[in-house]
Amino acid sequence: MKKVFVLLLSVMVFGLVSHSISDPREDEPLQAQANLIPEDSVEVAFHKMMDALTHPRCTNCHPANNKHMHLGGATNLGIENKDCSTCHQKTNNSYSGVPGAPDWAMAPPSMAWQGKSRYEIAEQMMDPERNGNRSADDIMHHLTEHELVLWAWEPGLRPDGSQRELPPVSKEEYIQAVKTWIAAGATIPEEK
Repeated sequence: MKKVFVLLLSVMVFGLVSHSISDPREDEPLQAQANLIPEDSVEVAFHKMMDALTHPRCTNCHPANNKHMHLGGATNLGIENKDCSTCHQKTNNSYSGVPGAPDWAMAPPSMAWQGKSRYEIAEQMMDPERNGNRSADDIMHHLTEHELVLWAWEPGLRPDGSQRELPPVSKEEYIQAVKTWIAAGATIPEEK
């Protein structure tokens, strides 16, 4: 009986220790989590995250020039003399095909992504001079919690009634990839 109790206690303790090592906890500081993530996992997470961020669901809102029909005005919130919310409401409009989400807006010109590589986008995204002075933690929360960002996985219908294309990774995989990459120090792998 004593051997069974010791064996059971050992299994429980090992299970708790291995769980805390393999599953970074949200209440731990990002730097503490960084040492627990293998380097190859960080690179996989980076590419999975960037597969989503370089998809049209994201790049359409990060245009590179004034030719985009929506870009205009001093605030980048819509066509001159029109606000985005004139057409884009807080939810998708299934009848007109106009997409919608809370805080609908174009990214500022300093965050233009179209035509850039995933490596250039990552550098730009993590640069406080171009990202609105956001920290890595701010970026993580924006990328994983902001309703407009997460709209990419619920983009609704086009005006012709067909479904808009989703990013190539699931929302859950994307969120985990972002958290893993940022927890490991947001290291940008070398371009191959």
